[in-house]
Amino acid sequence: MLISTEQRYFRQYTLHKYALFSTLDTKNILLLIINQIKMKKSPTNAPACSVDYAFRRIGGKYKGRIIWYLHSHDNLLRYGAFRRIMKDITPKMLTQTLRELEDDQLISRTVYHEVPPKVEYSLTATGKELVPLIDHLRQWGDRQIEREKQRLTSPDSTLTIP
Repeated sequence: MLISTEQRYFRQYTLHKYALFSTLDTKNILLLIINQIKMKKSPTNAPACSVDYAFRRIGGKYKGRIIWYLHSHDNLLRYGAFRRIMKDITPKMLTQTLRELEDDQLISRTVYHEVPPKVEYSLTATGKELVPLIDHLRQWGDRQIEREKQRLTSPDSTLTIP
């Protein structure tokens, strides 16, 4: 069976890669895997437009609320305060969302090395730029909730079944 040059180089690379893994500890192996995954991200994930870019940063169920709660609580909250305020979010999802906001540089995380550990979150300058937009969304939501209440409580509203 003849093997092409490409296949031979691929096999050598693969064997070399696994030989390299055999000499590394678990932490370094995980770092190599993570770096390979990051390198595989294609440019096709680039935002289609600026609206797409913005919604990738603040879209989702919790990001806008986290930014708003930070703003309304004097720009400083600890992890436990988020847990008390946002009762409908799991600890895993809260941690993940906070990390994403930190990666997008919308919030900053300050760790105090003390016992028990203390971590505080605050809005960055970029995050503060979003507050007027989120406030506008909040006002719109308040108006829509009020309209919905009026519609449901008005005497002429009838339930029609199609």
